[in-house]
Amino acid sequence: MNYLRPIFNNLSSLFILLIMISCHGPESLDLTNLENEVITFYNEPAEEINFPSMNIITDNNQEIVDDPKINAELIVVEDEIETKYNIGIEIRGSSSQSFPKKSYGFETKTSDYSDDLDVSIGGFTEEEDWILYGPYSDKSLIRNKLTFDLSNAIGFKASNTKFYNLSINGDGRGLYVLMEKIKRDSNRVDISKNNSESVDAGYIIKIDKPTGDGESCSTCYDSSFSFRSNFDTNGNESSDSEIYFVYDYPKPKNITEDQKQFIFSIINEFESILASDNFDDPIDGFEKVIDVDTFIDFFIMNEITKNPDGFRLSTYMNRDSEGKLKMGPIWDFNLAFGNVDYCDGMNPEGWIYNFNSICPSDIWQVPFWWKRLMESPSFKNKLKDRWLALRSNILSDPSIDSRIDAYLEYLNTNKVIDQNFYRWTILGQYVWPNYFVGSTHESEINFLKNWIDQRLNWMDGQINNF
Repeated sequence: MNYLRPIFNNLSSLFILLIMISCHGPESLDLTNLENEVITFYNEPAEEINFPSMNIITDNNQEIVDDPKINAELIVVEDEIETKYNIGIEIRGSSSQSFPKKSYGFETKTSDYSDDLDVSIGGFTEEEDWILYGPYSDKSLIRNKLTFDLSNAIGFKASNTKFYNLSINGDGRGLYVLMEKIKRDSNRVDISKNNSESVDAGYIIKIDKPTGDGESCSTCYDSSFSFRSNFDTNGNESSDSEIYFVYDYPKPKNITEDQKQFIFSIINEFESILASDNFDDPIDGFEKVIDVDTFIDFFIMNEITKNPDGFRLSTYMNRDSEGKLKMGPIWDFNLAFGNVDYCDGMNPEGWIYNFNSICPSDIWQVPFWWKRLMESPSFKNKLKDRWLALRSNILSDPSIDSRIDAYLEYLNTNKVIDQNFYRWTILGQYVWPNYFVGSTHESEINFLKNWIDQRLNWMDGQINNF
């Protein structure tokens, strides 16, 4: 491979670049020094050795759009074995849709595209709904996969993930992550099947924007799509709460009015208990209605990453028939691990469940649940026990570092990192909402590792003092 190493003879250009990098935070976290390090450009793509690939071919090279899904053929090549699938595919995401590297949602189809078809892709269990996530603003390329793999490792079920090189109609699109879509399934969210004849069955809901089109607009509230909390962010009863729960399973078009009322009553009972003086009662308190272990694992995964969307957007919950309310699965960590330049997200210190105090003007806020739970000695004791157990193995500094190193060895051996940044020449450039802008992929990884070490050590100090 050939490399072009530009020399910055123009001092004014260098000065502008230094200002752009330095404005992203304190010197202790600015790990790239452009005076000693040059940005790497690739003048030709590296050829992969043996890396899983996907090629999507649309009818007549038709462009993939946000909606509706269009028909296409998916060709998956792994270990020199080629498998073809019929799919319906569309662009997915909210703010990420503005990036030139898109993410996609697709369904596997029958031979005539008339119906959905369960298949196995990437060795995962058979299903019909899949996601191809394209890391773009996350220049480490691994934040989502790292988080999901860690969550699965601690026993808190998350989507399975796998790296692929993607091309669409022969155009290479770089490194992607195949992900299982969150849905009711014995191998995904294992809850009872719901139907119109029952109310006490399986449900998946999420705290999110209250409209089907994802508008950042609380006044666009659509009651057919979601319902409001009866409590504000301070735990006071309110008819104008800006906490919304979106129906995910059953889907808004399928859920009955009785089922809507039932899941509303489950959430309202939990919040009413939390708002009461006896919320921590061992018999009649919050433990009566929630699976505390899932709340603790959800808390840990969002806090170790300091996920700026955690607790307030893409926050999934589920409940099985006659069961307790559970948190999860986790979702959406491309902005985590310090990859944001707003709301103190870049700082490895500070609790993200306190987001409302950090960013009170943000329209999407965290429910009062977490501050209230952190007032409970029993909840904090269980959190401490779980934290100490995980820090001794799966979430230890060496364990996380070795997991990252394993990703890098795999990706570098197959030269797909070079390929990705040949296609998307964004190293050394600010991409919203980057806090840190590294001139090489290695510096992006060094920042990520350093940030994680600082974050976990800060949490050690906080939790050990509970």
